[in-house]
Amino acid sequence: MMTIVRLDLVDARVLIAGARAKAEEIGVPMCIAVTDESGHLIALERMDGSKVTGVALAMDKSFTAVGTRKGTHDLGEVSQPGKPAYGLSSALGGRMVVIGGGLPVLVEGEVVGGIGVSSGTPTQDREVAEAGIRALSDSA
Repeated sequence: MMTIVRLDLVDARVLIAGARAKAEEIGVPMCIAVTDESGHLIALERMDGSKVTGVALAMDKSFTAVGTRKGTHDLGEVSQPGKPAYGLSSALGGRMVVIGGGLPVLVEGEVVGGIGVSSGTPTQDREVAEAGIRALSDSA
């Protein structure tokens, strides 16, 4: 039998609040999704003015980060033609995202969930996701 540690709704709200604060600081309204360790959505916030495509992308970035146990920014290069993960972005019905903005959330080295952010540039999305993770870390 296994004991699983996962994010809960309170954790998801902390992640989203931290990410939202960074998005407001940089002046880019974002879609922010938090998933559990299986990639299932716990919470989503679509800030006023964020891109309509951001909802699905944020959820899929979080899903990808949990599933690969890597930041989505790390997947772009390895998924190019001739590289080891070529075709990754078409896997699982296209849910795998290979642009920045998705990060796994780790506790004691274990993936307990993920955060995905979309509506800015890949660098902005990643910065906002990182801010969410810092907020959770600071609240512990």
